[in-house]
Amino acid sequence: MSVARSSMLMASGTILSRAMGFLRAVILAAAIGVTTDAADAFGVANQLPNSVYAIIAGGVLNAVLVPQIVKARSSTDGGKSYVDRLLTFIIVIFFVTTVLATVAAPFLVSIYTSGWSPEQLALATAFAYWCLPQLFFYGLYSLLGEVLNARSAFGPFMWAPVLNNIVALIGLVAFVMVFGADPTGSRAVESWGADKIAVLAGTATAGVAAQALILFASWKRIGMSLTLNFKWRGFGLRPALKAASWSLGMVIVTQIGGLVQTIVASGAVAARDSNPAVASIAAAAIAWLIFMVPHSVASVSIATAYFTKMSTHVQADNIEAMKADLAAGLRSISLISVFSSVALSVLAYPIARVFVGEFAAAVALGNVVIALMVGLVPFSFVFMMQRAFFALEDTKTPFKFTVIQISLHIIGAITISQTLPAEWLVVGLSGLTSVTVTIQAVIAYSMLRNRVGSLAKHKIGSVSLSFIAAGLLSGAAGIAVISLLGGVAEGSFVVNTILSSLLTMLITGFAMMGVYAIALRLLRVSEIDTVISGLRGILRR
Repeated sequence: MSVARSSMLMASGTILSRAMGFLRAVILAAAIGVTTDAADAFGVANQLPNSVYAIIAGGVLNAVLVPQIVKARSSTDGGKSYVDRLLTFIIVIFFVTTVLATVAAPFLVSIYTSGWSPEQLALATAFAYWCLPQLFFYGLYSLLGEVLNARSAFGPFMWAPVLNNIVALIGLVAFVMVFGADPTGSRAVESWGADKIAVLAGTATAGVAAQALILFASWKRIGMSLTLNFKWRGFGLRPALKAASWSLGMVIVTQIGGLVQTIVASGAVAARDSNPAVASIAAAAIAWLIFMVPHSVASVSIATAYFTKMSTHVQADNIEAMKADLAAGLRSISLISVFSSVALSVLAYPIARVFVGEFAAAVALGNVVIALMVGLVPFSFVFMMQRAFFALEDTKTPFKFTVIQISLHIIGAITISQTLPAEWLVVGLSGLTSVTVTIQAVIAYSMLRNRVGSLAKHKIGSVSLSFIAAGLLSGAAGIAVISLLGGVAEGSFVVNTILSSLLTMLITGFAMMGVYAIALRLLRVSEIDTVISGLRGILRR
């Protein structure tokens, strides 16, 4: 299967999953609100397993598994013995860490919050006891999925989250039907009993478990099986751990930056006495969900497909082929990310209105989205360039440029906490993320060029400028359409109801997409033909 078709197959699963994730977020907002104390308590608790997972294994799995498994396939048994031992080793680490993290739930909640009342801390801790077991299943999902990716079976890894969303949606609908909706936070945190907590957080964890366990069926379909093997001595674990060490350090540094940002964002809760529509942790999480839609659909799908190819080229000592794949991946990512950044910025307020009812809260969330979207393209470029370094089995260099970005981010976050009013804290943090990740992208590109040589002949810069020009034209068209629909003033059609906001997004989005495609055709950008070809291949399948 071509890279374009592989990427589109993964993207199709991601699109469906993200669409369901949006629906899930909308129902969650109806159930517990966005700018409410309960929403922030659940937001912190549901974020904890992701944070702990990233610290103990996120970098290890991304940096190590695919290159090591590709290398192990040359052995007489096709790498099965190595894979069994490596996965057994990591599964044990996940299990032990999950138990320890769950026991430490009160401590973890306390370090991720600032200025919260004892009642809100207690609610967040209760949620955390239910959510932290997700850690084990996130790890299992990543392990099983990365092995499938190394075997070029890309689809299951991207389609499994659909099952996660189905299970979680069932739980949310049941919660609303049994306990009622509370989008404005009228339900006091003290009134949350064990039944409400179990339904909301328990079904979220059940979804993650289903997402992981379904991948065993995909393993079986391609003739693979996992045999737990605890004979770890002498099977070549040391090179994998050495490669992982720098990547693990990179993730730890990233999580320190995330911790500082969460603490600063949680401090905005105190301002709700004077302004109930202050964006805090829950709003930041929804903005990040919106931000991650194009990144997951485009960047992750494309980078995952190219990662295996780049690793194979490196093992064959064909650096020029690796560079060609890297450049093709960056151009394809730029094609989608530039348009997504412009479109989601133009549509930020109607998108926010889908999640929250009050106009002031929609504006607060929309501002966070706009500030974050500025950094979408460089964020996606960094993701792809990291995979290039991982294919080269170089995890030290990504650690270096990540330390620079996080250091700048921590300094900026502390400065923002001391200078901006509470209602602008999360907007400022999102803007800071965009600025620092842009700096990171420039540094990463320079380091990669020093490592593999010039990429000038692959025309990444000139093609990206064409995308930007087309994106600006589509943005102007989008602003014109929204103006014709009444603008974004309170009570206007654009933000009046959820239905009118959805219609605005549909009308404006199609207009912008049409302008973007026509502009790229006029500029004779070949990447648009690659995307269309990939879509046709998926439809034929």
